Amino acid sequence: MVENSLRDKRILVVDDEPQLRRMIVDVLRAEGFCAISQAGSVMEALAVFRETNPQLALLDVMLPDGDGFTLCEYLRSLSAGAPLPVMFLTAKNETEDRLAGLRTGADDYIPKPFSPQELVLRVCAVLRRCYPAQPDTLQLAACTLDLSNAEAIRPNGERVSLTVKERDILTALARNANRIVTSEALCDAAWGDSFGYGQSLMTHVRRIREKIEADPSHPASLVTAKGLGYKLVVQG
Repeated sequence: MVENSLRDKRILVVDDEPQLRRMIVDVLRAEGFCAISQAGSVMEALAVFRETNPQLALLDVMLPDGDGFTLCEYLRSLSAGAPLPVMFLTAKNETEDRLAGLRTGADDYIPKPFSPQELVLRVCAVLRRCYPAQPDTLQLAACTLDLSNAEAIRPNGERVSLTVKERDILTALARNANRIVTSEALCDAAWGDSFGYGQSLMTHVRRIREKIEADPSHPASLVTAKGLGYKLVVQG
């Protein structure tokens, strides 16, 4: 089983072979990954991407309505914040094809057939490299955030307690530090569901800012990505 810090990473699997696609999804789920979406074409992948905002994409090169290289560029153009990590899973194993994949900025290239164990190990390696584990203590612009003790420590030494929900939201943001996290993902982290909690999230974000920002009306650490979600800006 993969470590807890990786299990909630959102993974998009794109392959036009339903049987292989299901096998990849089943293998990843068996290892503990719990947020996997799938698509069988470029158009379907774009629609699923907009719905799920994945943190890693596994792309086949040959698709019925296009190719994985072009799809990679599309997905990265839609990504907010840091570029979307991409791995190519494909039967095309010629040197020029591998170079073409790497030129798009792909993070890995796995030729078919591949073993389930190799797939999992490579997926974990890319996720660890792109989403390094965050320490329990984070330095923000106006305070030190101590997630293990659920406290914000101000420069004068004052310790401000965080509620359970506030820590849940900040933990989800810290796992993706300096990257945008969707409002839906934050609601899932705090309440286990995204439906109907949008207003509650906004209220909690306002209260968190009152605790961690020097000027809550002009936040420097917990910033809004309009129409998308929020980002925790970590120093250093």
